[in-house]
Amino acid sequence: MDGQYFRWYKRVEPATATAFLIAMRNIFIGIFVGVVLGIVLGATVIAPRLKQQQEPIAEADVERVAEPEDPRDVAMQLSKGLLVRPAVQLKLASAYSSATPVLGALAQRVGSEVWRVSNGRIQINFHEPDTLAPVADMFDAVASSAIDAAFSSPGMWGDDLPAANLFGAIPFGPSVDEYLAWIYFGGGKRLLEDLYSKRGVHGIICGMTGPPGFGWFRDEINTPEALEGVRMLINGLGAKVVERLGVEPQQLSGGAIFSALETGQLDAVAYSMPVVDLNLGFQEFLKNYYFPGWQQPAILLELIVNIDKWQSLDDGQQAQIEAVCGDNIRYGIAESEASQFAALKQLYAEGVRLHRWPDPVQDALKEAWEEVAAQQAGTDSDFRAIWRSLKAFRTEYAIWSELSELRQP
Repeated sequence: MDGQYFRWYKRVEPATATAFLIAMRNIFIGIFVGVVLGIVLGATVIAPRLKQQQEPIAEADVERVAEPEDPRDVAMQLSKGLLVRPAVQLKLASAYSSATPVLGALAQRVGSEVWRVSNGRIQINFHEPDTLAPVADMFDAVASSAIDAAFSSPGMWGDDLPAANLFGAIPFGPSVDEYLAWIYFGGGKRLLEDLYSKRGVHGIICGMTGPPGFGWFRDEINTPEALEGVRMLINGLGAKVVERLGVEPQQLSGGAIFSALETGQLDAVAYSMPVVDLNLGFQEFLKNYYFPGWQQPAILLELIVNIDKWQSLDDGQQAQIEAVCGDNIRYGIAESEASQFAALKQLYAEGVRLHRWPDPVQDALKEAWEEVAAQQAGTDSDFRAIWRSLKAFRTEYAIWSELSELRQP
């Protein structure tokens, strides 16, 4: 202590100085005892309890996320950490391989984006085609709760559920913007949900792309008569249309398609958009590629969930999944439109001849479609109700479409 203290000490009464020193001593002793007790309690009581609380989390409630192959995957941000087990886990069967451009990517994106927006509380696990259930049986598997969910296109169920075709592939149907307008503001969304809910499934539009090409042919098609006897891989309502013009629709899948092309058992293929067709390699067998894809001017994709599973989710969880599906629509339209011209350039470089349908052929196809639509509406009440709604909307929309369309000089 410095001299100032001693000068102060000499000026006070001895009793007062003594009391002050005793108080200071007691304060220092109290601080020392507190520190010692804190160390003892931390080592003997608190630390064991913390250890007991941490052990179940380390063993049961956390899982390590594998390093993703795709650097865009949100799991990349979390790949080296421990994650709390999600509150909701869904197994997702996909109709599209992860290797399929655009379509497979959109299926995978549902899981990664739902994980991100839910902060890891909802986990949707992507499974390749035919691993959880055969693709053709996915709707029934979801309805029966054999699997939780599937990513597909509604037209895949068109044979057993004809009305589903109107949400998947409508010949000479609406463009992307018109289709979305009907779905969200013309009653289409409610009609889809009603159609599926009666069968134990909740349906959500969860992706969209622009139009595909129509298809690949060995020979050029310049007249409606040239379609007579053509053996063509095609399904959905488009198959019913070309069948009226003499085409022989074929149903094949996987490697059987290319085997049939090699042996000459197939003369034509209607499959998907140029970037997908290029990836599959149809240009190795067929050299005439026809546009536009009148059988499907816009491609809708869906997430279907077992209805009991869906209803078990709270409002926030449902909203997060719906928000991701809405964003998947935006992403799918943009990616598909941006990727086609590069694919067309590559196909052209490989000797593919690109054609637009001659007017006589297109007129004949449109007339055949009107006959098919009338027949489908006459035999299926669900198809009739949905078709009536869409036709009424398109009649009104045509007023705006005609005025807003930019015509080339």
